[in-house]
Amino acid sequence: GPLWERPLMEVRLGELHTWISTCSFSPQGLLGAAQRAWSSYCAKYIHVKQGGPAGISMLLAGYCLLSYGWNYQHLKRHRWRKYH
Repeated sequence: GPLWERPLMEVRLGELHTWISTCSFSPQGLLGAAQRAWSSYCAKYIHVKQGGPAGISMLLAGYCLLSYGWNYQHLKRHRWRKYH
């Protein structure tokens, strides 16, 4: 199919710059991309016939890593504090 219809994982490395130039970086385009990513995640890991805890645990692990990254500076300063 056309290059702009292919998902990112099916684009070859030599075609990557052309594929990126066909993407829409407007707020509406970015919102649509996020919605497509979320629906494909749900289709692959959440809404399966014989699903397990893998999808939910991946989502939870991602949230934990993201929140740790947000709070890293605070946690780093707290770690070096001396208690007297």
